[in-house]
Amino acid sequence: MKVYFDNASTTQIHPKVFEAMLPYLKDNFGNASSIHSYGRKARVAIEDARELIADFIGAIPSEIYFTSGGTEAINFIINGIAKTNFSETGKNELLTTPIEHKAVLDTHFDLAENGFKPKLIEVNNDGSFNPSSLIENISYDTSLVSIMYTNNELGTINNIHEIPQYLSDDQYLFCDAVQAFGKIDIDVNKLNVHALSGSAHKIYGPKGIGFAFVKSGTPISPLLFGGSQERNRRGGTENIAAIVGLAEAVNIIEKEMGDNYKKVTALNSYFKESVFQIFGDKIEINGGSNTSPYILSFTFKGEYFKNDGEALLMGLDINGIAASQGSACTSGTIKPSHVILRTGKNIDDANGTLRFSFNPNNINAEIDYVISVLEKIGKQNLRVWFKFKS
Repeated sequence: MKVYFDNASTTQIHPKVFEAMLPYLKDNFGNASSIHSYGRKARVAIEDARELIADFIGAIPSEIYFTSGGTEAINFIINGIAKTNFSETGKNELLTTPIEHKAVLDTHFDLAENGFKPKLIEVNNDGSFNPSSLIENISYDTSLVSIMYTNNELGTINNIHEIPQYLSDDQYLFCDAVQAFGKIDIDVNKLNVHALSGSAHKIYGPKGIGFAFVKSGTPISPLLFGGSQERNRRGGTENIAAIVGLAEAVNIIEKEMGDNYKKVTALNSYFKESVFQIFGDKIEINGGSNTSPYILSFTFKGEYFKNDGEALLMGLDINGIAASQGSACTSGTIKPSHVILRTGKNIDDANGTLRFSFNPNNINAEIDYVISVLEKIGKQNLRVWFKFKS
């Protein structure tokens, strides 16, 4: 049996998305910067997509910038706001949490080499940011606060709307919403964020396309130079087919998001109940009570199991099951997750942590099969004997 439970890393492209993209890979191949009919047709497709995405998150079209994906959107936003705000105000402190996606953390580390001062906000054991630590770290020199909406490894949902009250007019809030976009309601006005990132391939769209929302009036400068595309903020010929694919994915998800949420909530609950029936308190569910149903992270406790992260994933893969230990962007280097370690777990527990992420087309029978494989793997890796529940 083949089971794909790694939807947080990427989803399968929706057939309707593929169909929508095809004309822009074949007949409508014009460059959107050209003034002839071929170019005009491409330009119309881009602007229609921009308007659709803006409406979906409560923005205006001029606040949406197309990028090559979530990582570029994150780099564009953090670099662009930090550098521009510094040139205007002299503020150089950047606040974030230690469990952000590597695209956020590594951008902060790079800026630290250029005179900026990143500061880490503490997180609670469930992966949510600590409000007291946020307040303690905000100072006159704070320029930008970057906190993700849904944690990509734990599924923890942060209360982003609580943050703006602590910021002054020349301090900005960025929210990495890659794992939240298209899965929970996002209204940039209610969240009161200045910038937000999203990606297509997490919502059944194509890889290689994402977007940055940047609120009007927010200081921002380009990351990529070489052309006047995206209102002089992102040089480079637009990937029209992918932009159309992103728009079609949003069009589909907008109609199905409520039903999808109910379906994955049921799947998540069934998985938790099933795995507890087998392992009981020998495992721990991660992420706390306010988590996305699309992600389920749990830990085989090291006091009971001889945890080996690579062996766990290989054991699942041999049995046809796709899962992960964390972000796909750090795969290939099987080592304890920085996210799991920062929530207070030791290396042994981190090595025994798995992430299963769902889509609404998954079924209970797939979960039953995965649980049977996990029971077999668990018995093979017992550190101490205990009776499995049945």
